[in-house]
Amino acid sequence: MTAERSTADVLDAAVHVREAARSAASGTAGLDTVLAALSEVMEYDHASLARWDPLRRRHATLAGSYPDDATAYIETRLHRDPVFPVLRSPARGGLWLGDVPRRLLAASPGFRDVLSPLGIEDGVAQCLFAADGRYVGMLNVSIRRPRRTPDPARAAVTLLTEALAAAVAPRTCPPPGEAADRAAADAPVGRAPAADARRPDARRHGSLSPRELQVLAELTYGRTNREIAERLYITPRTVGTHVEHILAKLDVPNRAAAAARAAAWGIGPSR
Repeated sequence: MTAERSTADVLDAAVHVREAARSAASGTAGLDTVLAALSEVMEYDHASLARWDPLRRRHATLAGSYPDDATAYIETRLHRDPVFPVLRSPARGGLWLGDVPRRLLAASPGFRDVLSPLGIEDGVAQCLFAADGRYVGMLNVSIRRPRRTPDPARAAVTLLTEALAAAVAPRTCPPPGEAADRAAADAPVGRAPAADARRPDARRHGSLSPRELQVLAELTYGRTNREIAERLYITPRTVGTHVEHILAKLDVPNRAAAAARAAAWGIGPSR
């Protein structure tokens, strides 16, 4: 994968990650295939998917390529790192290393003692929540070189969180009625995430189809249905149908609002 890949290419690669995650959730494939597919969304040097164990109060790595000491930190100490409460903030769609305030990085043993010695300069940590609001684990990705800005991979990671959470979550989950009562006990730090994870904006973007994501990316450029149709090799009427579905799924009143939502997620036109 090259840095010049278009937004459409990255979103297409994200679809493959989602398919791999669904296969992993159903037990027909392993999580290693998910990380392999993720490398087509963005080139990384290390990555891991970890499940949160609420009884042992630690993460368990399910698939990953970090050195042993970094894996041990993720599993046993990351949830106590000063950066973790920021990472768990419901307002974030993942915490990218370049967005962490320098003073907070200086106070973080994870960055100072684990990532920095590895030469890591970029990457993302994404907390994963089940549909019922339980914190189930996290995705960690580390890169030795800064990525370009704006970066469509940022939006792709956010769009993948629901599928990744389903892949990481244990096969047996408590009934929804019990889940709300157990959310506080399951959360490693801070307040229970149940209410925040159920907010409409937190998960609805994951319901967009691959083609709808492409149309949404084109809307950020203000293109008409005919212009989008010519670029995607479909009819203007089909574009109109996709736009209607996008507005309904995102619960926004018009194209401009949908474009603004896409821009907030970092989704932009391919060229």
